[in-house]
Amino acid sequence: MSNKPIPLHEKLYRYREQFQVTISELFESTGISEERLKSFEGNELKPTGDEILILSDYYMCDFRFFISNKRVAPFDETEYLFRTFGGDLSKQDRWAIQEVLFLAECESFLLERMGILDSKPFPFVKVGTHFKTHGSEAASGLRMHLGYKGNEIPVDIYKDLRSIGLKVFRRKLQNSDISGLYINHPVAGKCIIINYNEDMYRQRFTAAHEAAHSILDDNNDVVVSFKKWSKDNLVEIRANTFASNYLLPPNFVKSIPVKSWDTKKALEWADKLNVNTEAFAIALKNEKIISEKVEGEIKSVKLSQNIKLDPELRKFSKNGLKRQKTLLEQGLSSYYVNLCLKGYREGIISASRLAEMLLVNETELRNLMNLYKEELKYGD
Repeated sequence: MSNKPIPLHEKLYRYREQFQVTISELFESTGISEERLKSFEGNELKPTGDEILILSDYYMCDFRFFISNKRVAPFDETEYLFRTFGGDLSKQDRWAIQEVLFLAECESFLLERMGILDSKPFPFVKVGTHFKTHGSEAASGLRMHLGYKGNEIPVDIYKDLRSIGLKVFRRKLQNSDISGLYINHPVAGKCIIINYNEDMYRQRFTAAHEAAHSILDDNNDVVVSFKKWSKDNLVEIRANTFASNYLLPPNFVKSIPVKSWDTKKALEWADKLNVNTEAFAIALKNEKIISEKVEGEIKSVKLSQNIKLDPELRKFSKNGLKRQKTLLEQGLSSYYVNLCLKGYREGIISASRLAEMLLVNETELRNLMNLYKEELKYGD
């Protein structure tokens, strides 16, 4: 990404263009007159301090981005993302991604202020030029790094990835062809976004896939993963290899006590392992346990959506489950919400800042806190 300083008027114009916002829409949202907004972008007038704060709130970025040349906002990353994949990202999806990057920045702030510095970064150096080997070796290395035994299966992939310092968010995107994204935030660090539109087990695979990009493709600041990609795309092959080997370690797959595979047994084991039949069939075929014909048969059957459990929803009652699913669609995991609530309890953030970090208004904040059995302090 470029380190060349960008003048204020150009930042304002380019941010508005990134999110496909008209001057009229910006006026309606900020209350700053159209004439003044045009003058800012034309370098005829400078915004006041209050107007800078209003505009930074609107674009969900650190106000220092507008008044300095510090890399405190993912401006270059989103500009590259929207320019390169603009045809695949609606206006609504652009804002959804920006909201997630805002949440990642809030998470980073809270972790630092609360002194929660217990993540264990996973350093990995690629050796050689064989992409699939990179993927399998990185998966094996990460499992060892996190203390997994040879045949142990990850239960909460999201917790695993957060433990190595990744900012992990699931967010519903309009474009169902996008599985996930990896974005290197200049402040929050490596962030992955999993499309909540996807099937629950597919989301687990996507999380591991995007983690692979953060580990193996960290020379790139932005990677977008689509459901369909060219079969000769070595970067995607490598990420898929990592995901498969992390979630379904080869030694475990070879040790499954089934001598003759059919669709019934495959459905049973795929559900036990929290993976879809397609991923499971490929893992079996890679270990030469099944034929290409059986692989196709297993891929053709699907697990019922009703039996798939979300590791981040298991602790909620039926009454709270629907609300929590809605929060997850917005990128608000239990992990993130609890972190924000902890920051509030410890006096690090105010109630208004808490609401901002949770993307809610005052009424919604009270409802959310009731869900988490928390109370607003008197006078907040």
